[in-house]
Order: sequence, then C-alpha cells, then structure tokens
Amino acid sequence: MTEKDHILVVEDEPITREQLVSYFEEEGFRVSSCATGNEVADVVSNSDIILVLLDIKLPGKNGLTLTREIRADSDIGIILVTSKQEQIDRLLGLESGADDYVTKPFDPRELLSRARNLIRRVHIQQKQRKKNHMRTFEGWQLDLNKRELTSPEGEQTTLSAGEYQLLLAFMEQAGEVMNRDQLMNRIRNREWFPDDRYIDVLVGQLRKKLGERAANAKIIATIHGTGYLFTAEVA
Repeated sequence: MTEKDHILVVEDEPITREQLVSYFEEEGFRVSSCATGNEVADVVSNSDIILVLLDIKLPGKNGLTLTREIRADSDIGIILVTSKQEQIDRLLGLESGADDYVTKPFDPRELLSRARNLIRRVHIQQKQRKKNHMRTFEGWQLDLNKRELTSPEGEQTTLSAGEYQLLLAFMEQAGEVMNRDQLMNRIRNREWFPDDRYIDVLVGQLRKKLGERAANAKIIATIHGTGYLFTAEVA
C-alpha cells in the first residue's frame, strides 16, 4: 500500500481550515492543521510533511515570516493562501521562498491541481538528492540527507540548519567571493544590514567545525572589505 502524502493546512479561519482539511482528505491525503503560526515549526520538524498550505495573515507569526523560516530548514512545498489580491503580496511571498500562490476565493480543484504538481516536483527533487547526497572537499564529506559533516580523520559532526545552508552556499559558489548580502539572501531570503552579525557568527561556527581559525582560515577565507571565499575544490 502506497503511503499517503502528508499536507499541513495553516489557516486561522475555522470554516476555511475545516473545508481544506476535509477536501484534501477526501482526495486521498493525510492532513494536519494549525490555527496559528506559532504551532508550525514543531509540526514541520516532527513529521513527514511534504506540502504546507499557508495563509499569509495569521495570529502570531505571519505567513511570509513562516515561509522564510521553513525554507531555511527544509525544501518541502509551500503554497501561500491569502485574501489579498495586491501584486506586492504575491511577489513578497515568492521572494520569501514560497513555490506557489493562490488568492481567496479560489477553486478547490485548482488548488488541488497546484498541490499535486508541486508534490510531484518535491518527490523528484528528494529522489535526486538521495542519489547524489554526498559532497566532498579537502578530504571532508558532507551528507546532504543527514546534514552531517565528516572530517578527513573520520570524525562526524551534525551541522545546524544555518551552518548547513551556509556551507551549501559556499560549496555551490566555490572559488567565487560572496558578500554578506548574497549569503544572507541565500540563507534567510532577506537583505543583510551593516549592523547584522548573523553571517559572521555563522561563519565562525562553521570554521570551528572545520577546525579553522579566522586568522589563518584556508577553506573559508576572509576577503576584507568584500566578504568570504570558499577556496576548496568541491566534488
């Protein structure tokens, strides 16, 4: 028996939430639901959710903030649902990391079609990652499935979500100088501000796990006045 795909509906309006849950259950999905944004992180991190239907306007954290947070830790599908029709909301949602966008009132059949297409793409991406889940550099190995880094001596350490995203960004742009704004956009889908130390702190944490110090770092080199350079060759 094929396991049902698991969808999370995040909607504060009870009637709409119940309608979406019932509709997708009738279409053969497993469905969980949340009424506020504050519940989402625990549900996503502790279950096999493959798609989130996420209302933009929620009590607590709004949909755009949640999209950025989910995308920083996961590549599950995200469809934003909103009652607003302004173009700016659609653009902000997609820039925040959402895969698709629907506006209330919507045809459930259209939402179902979009959901199925997105789930299909997520499954394909997950299969591709399982086939190509290892990356190597300078004797180090990164397991993309486990977010696990193995040293040339065989010692293993698990990377935080931020460290993992940062290392991926460096490895994908190996040999190219990346400034803090580029790195922040890749990791958090937002701009970097001059008084924001997030990237520098994250670089320090990653260097420590690579056994490097800032003064003589070889793998992640500081390019003063510009940003950072990942010097290793990636395979």
